[in-house]
Amino acid sequence: MSDQRGSTATPEHGQSPEPAKRGLFSRFALFLRQVSAEMRKVVWPTRSQLITYTTVVIVFVVTFALVVTAFDLGMARLAGLVFG
Repeated sequence: MSDQRGSTATPEHGQSPEPAKRGLFSRFALFLRQVSAEMRKVVWPTRSQLITYTTVVIVFVVTFALVVTAFDLGMARLAGLVFG
């Protein structure tokens, strides 16, 4: 697979394996530019989508907490019956 054209697995002949080292501030500035570019790509939800997603998450978490609580209480009662 690495012998395909355009593969990034191994560098082509004549290319250096890694770019020249940059300074701390240069790397930090590059990081901030990349973060800014990625944030422009984000598709933010509408208010109604946000409310719907939040409601679904809260209902799921509460339901799961109730199931785990019921299981825990049942196992505690069973352990009390078995071990007295």
